[in-house]
Amino acid sequence: MNSVSQRIAEELLVHERQVTAAIELLDDGATVPFIARYRKEVTDGLDDTQLRNLEDRLRYLRELDDRRAAVLKSIDEQGKLTASLKASILAADTKIRLEDLYLPYKQKRRTKAEIAREAGLQPLAMALLADPSLDPWVSAVDYVNDAVADPKAALDGARQILMEHFAEDADLLAALRDYLTTHGVIKSTVAPDKAQAGAKFSDYFDYSEALGKIPSHRALALFRGRNEGILQVSLQIANEADFETHPCEGLIARKFNLENLGRPGDAFLQETVRWAWKVKIFIHLDLELKMQLKSRAELEAIKVFATNLSDLLLAAPAGPKVTLGLDPGM
Repeated sequence: MNSVSQRIAEELLVHERQVTAAIELLDDGATVPFIARYRKEVTDGLDDTQLRNLEDRLRYLRELDDRRAAVLKSIDEQGKLTASLKASILAADTKIRLEDLYLPYKQKRRTKAEIAREAGLQPLAMALLADPSLDPWVSAVDYVNDAVADPKAALDGARQILMEHFAEDADLLAALRDYLTTHGVIKSTVAPDKAQAGAKFSDYFDYSEALGKIPSHRALALFRGRNEGILQVSLQIANEADFETHPCEGLIARKFNLENLGRPGDAFLQETVRWAWKVKIFIHLDLELKMQLKSRAELEAIKVFATNLSDLLLAAPAGPKVTLGLDPGM
């Protein structure tokens, strides 16, 4: 894994020695404007924009490394840190990827899946996943006990275990996230009885646009309308109604080699995939992707405002009249 300075140098297309020099100055307390103006000879001419990008990435990567260390320590203390898992964690290059890997080991409230595991239903869940030729109702009979009232309760518990198993697979989450990012569409409609009160948002009463193509001003307008209770904003797949099975449910099924071939366990597994997507995975990704869209839109808006302010500040102070400025520091 490349060092922080190497990664930043590759991203900014500059030499590592320039990055290292800038990091040393920042760590010593120098500000970006100071370095850009008075330490050009140290950084080999890094400009203000490059230095700000460097500072942002340095902060992000250091936070990532700190979180990585905490994750490794937590999993190791649980006695669950394998060599392959450690390698994956060390290779994680984003906070999202790191948190996906940590998800199965993260301390959380007692879930329905955890209760089902405590009742001894883990073997049933894994057996049904591994062999769809098994009849779920017949298999469930052997797992009825003091904590499991009947076969239906056993299958409900097994389903909860499998839903959590699907929802905590890091590679699957990455694939679903990429699919939604590429094929997702943001749709907005007017909330009931809000058309008159929210007339200023009328352009978004029946609006849809690809998630990856929404310009910042429209994204921010959508979120303002939602926050004011005027708009209902949802994330969907393009032409979602045309699919008999949701494409993301298909991705989950393929990840675990599930296919409806008419075997006794296929219907149970299909329903489990459907519930995993709707109840666990989509809710998580929907919130995450909307937050990312809002953050990107806010950053883009800040850049636009900064450019406009720069143009204003650099404009001739007296129009066409000749002016003379004095630098008291000279």
